[in-house]
Amino acid sequence: MTQSKDAVALHAPMPQEVNGSMLGQALTWFVDGRIFNHLRFHGNTKWDPLHLVFLAILWVWSDKATLTGAFAEALRSVLSFVRAAPELSFQGFMGALNTWTSQLLPLLWEQLHARMEDGGGTHWRLYGWLPLAVDGSRISTPRSQANEKAFCAPNYGQSNSAKYRKRKKKKAGQRRRRQHSEPVKPQIWTTLMWHMGLGLPWCWKTGPSTSSERDHFRDMLAAQSFPKDTLFCADAGFTGYDLWQAIRTAGHHFLTRVGANVKLLRRLGYVRESAGLVYFWPDKAARKQQPPLVLRLWHFQLGRCQMYVVSSVVDEEKMSAEHVKELYKLRWGIDVHFRTLKQTFGRRKLRSKTPANAYVELDWSLLGLSIIQLFAVKEQIAVGEAPTKISVAQAIRVIQDMCGHCWEVPPRGVNLASRLREAVCDQYKRKGSKRARYRPNYKDKPAAGAPKVVDAQEKHQHWLRKYEKTLKQNP
Repeated sequence: MTQSKDAVALHAPMPQEVNGSMLGQALTWFVDGRIFNHLRFHGNTKWDPLHLVFLAILWVWSDKATLTGAFAEALRSVLSFVRAAPELSFQGFMGALNTWTSQLLPLLWEQLHARMEDGGGTHWRLYGWLPLAVDGSRISTPRSQANEKAFCAPNYGQSNSAKYRKRKKKKAGQRRRRQHSEPVKPQIWTTLMWHMGLGLPWCWKTGPSTSSERDHFRDMLAAQSFPKDTLFCADAGFTGYDLWQAIRTAGHHFLTRVGANVKLLRRLGYVRESAGLVYFWPDKAARKQQPPLVLRLWHFQLGRCQMYVVSSVVDEEKMSAEHVKELYKLRWGIDVHFRTLKQTFGRRKLRSKTPANAYVELDWSLLGLSIIQLFAVKEQIAVGEAPTKISVAQAIRVIQDMCGHCWEVPPRGVNLASRLREAVCDQYKRKGSKRARYRPNYKDKPAAGAPKVVDAQEKHQHWLRKYEKTLKQNP
């Protein structure tokens, strides 16, 4: 009986490392297989959890057009550095991921955080804070019946924002679009936490297109453990007493943009007053005798935008106006990351036609992209460059080229590290704008505006006295 070409190559001595073995060494550096020792599997399981993880990462790294084609390439790639490859068909592979992703992903996030801290250097903390941006976006899926049922909004077009746009068009005399009988395209809502210093994802949560990003944020806040002095930076969609109080109760701080939907109080007298000090104390929270949130308000201009930002860090020595401006500028990088995921990494529309497979495909795609960026960040910091110099597009091409030629021996002196160190952005000074000539009309989208800042009224003083009296009675 003749051996397959892969089997012969697997056991043959290699004078020099092939591309696949270099990828294997990098993946082995990323994940320590001992983290899976506490997991218990069925006695008939024919795969090792570490090898399943390797196979899943290589699967999402592949640039093949189909999921089955990507799986076949991943299986060839994993054979280049793993002697006991998982004995799985594509259906068995997807079944294993559907069952175990929820348990494997938190363990892999911990590995990601550890590698980020070990190699992050001065970029791990900014101005003494561990800065995590939070934002959400939608990822499309194929229009199968199962995906439409799981992901589509059942009352599409009935939200307040949709009704606002209809009123604007009617008032302006614009022609309304003809209503289609088919539902809106199925999408998965993804809420992401993103490290602003290293430009790397921290963790994420997914759900149907009708999910609330604030609820996702609260779930991650309750489920995850965060380092001391973590600062969550968010846009105007992440406001609310319950959310901000949950962050403070967990021992962390926030830096959030606020708009006209937020009412702030001055001169409440709860703490010693100073310039820029405000309170967030909705009537509902005050009546329940919940404490007022003491915040500091900043107003500055970024580009053509007037920004109003509040933070739970009220000590100016710990956070100055210059720090706030620089941090909020970095927060916009999370929008670039979503564009990279969708456009550069090719996940604008997933390929799975069932909800369970779509969630799995998105989870491992997010992790796979994170690992590529981690490898590139590691190499750039090693040569003294900042993570912002990385060209993620070039780093993705390096990984995909090595996956597609996993059994090839690269030229002497060329390896994964050297190729990733060359994956940097263009250094020339751009003369023109990259802004597209043709852009959708977003003029009917309401702006954030300025928050309402008013002096505390007699009712607020009454609620404050009542709260302080209760606090003395029940210290």
